[in-house]
Amino acid sequence: MTSTFQHITVLLEEAVEALAPLEGGRYVDGTFGRGGHSRALLGKLGPGGQLLGFDKDPQAIATGKTLAAEDGRFVIVQRSFAEMAEEFSARGLQGSVNGILLDLGVSSPQLDDPERGFSFLNDGPLDMRMNPEQGVSAAQWIATAAEDEIARVFKDYGEERFAKRMARAIVQRRAEAPFERTADLAAVITEANPAWEKGKNPATRAFQGLRIFINNELGDLERGLEAALEGLAVGGRLVVISFHSLEDRIVKQFMRKQVKGEADNLPRNLPIQVKPFDPRMKLIGKPVYASEAELKANPRSRSAVMRIAEKLR
Repeated sequence: MTSTFQHITVLLEEAVEALAPLEGGRYVDGTFGRGGHSRALLGKLGPGGQLLGFDKDPQAIATGKTLAAEDGRFVIVQRSFAEMAEEFSARGLQGSVNGILLDLGVSSPQLDDPERGFSFLNDGPLDMRMNPEQGVSAAQWIATAAEDEIARVFKDYGEERFAKRMARAIVQRRAEAPFERTADLAAVITEANPAWEKGKNPATRAFQGLRIFINNELGDLERGLEAALEGLAVGGRLVVISFHSLEDRIVKQFMRKQVKGEADNLPRNLPIQVKPFDPRMKLIGKPVYASEAELKANPRSRSAVMRIAEKLR
């Protein structure tokens, strides 16, 4: 199963450079997608280099298997990057990985293909699962979720101001007929939004919140960051590209916590000497954003921010 929808890799050269690849190093692409970062990284590795890719999406896995058949240094597994620790243990990689890349969020082929159910612009089945073979679809969840739970998802994950109004409208309408198509849900959400933002579709935030919830994206990110830290070798780098504030906040707080070290967890009334400052990571440079040239070529890169940290112990 392959996809004809194209994906333009964001911060391609910058991300590979941030990993500081060693010719014989071991690397992980935690979000393979259509393999843009993986192919560029393989180009930097020597014959002894290794690259392990993760993805939940069956179409991404099909692309990954093609690449694996072409290049024996690459292996793809159909798992969330949140499960890296288990995979590292099974492969004897724990504590020996030289670099891990996480390019978060949804890919262009997922957004652009109406059949995947992510888009509020193009009508399709209301699914939204990155792996359509697992879990509950957006349509199934919307059909039974309580009104206050729908509002919470829109507010907490989509940062939608009018979450309660939208949830109320959804519950009222589903009493007449279930939601099965993205255009149907988008129309009801749009009608319930009293203040449209200039340049932003009225359903954007609600759809974002629903997608993040259905795929447990923030929970996976928190687990994945912890797994990445344990999987990295000393001197190994963690490179994370985020596309909205909720993701970036988790990444930033995680890296800052590791930079501050164990003393960060002490009660404030204790002298700092009780437990010495002992950081596990250091930040590499400042956050990286798309260049003007990339913004012109790929408008979807405008919200991307890349953060880099290196493991110290």
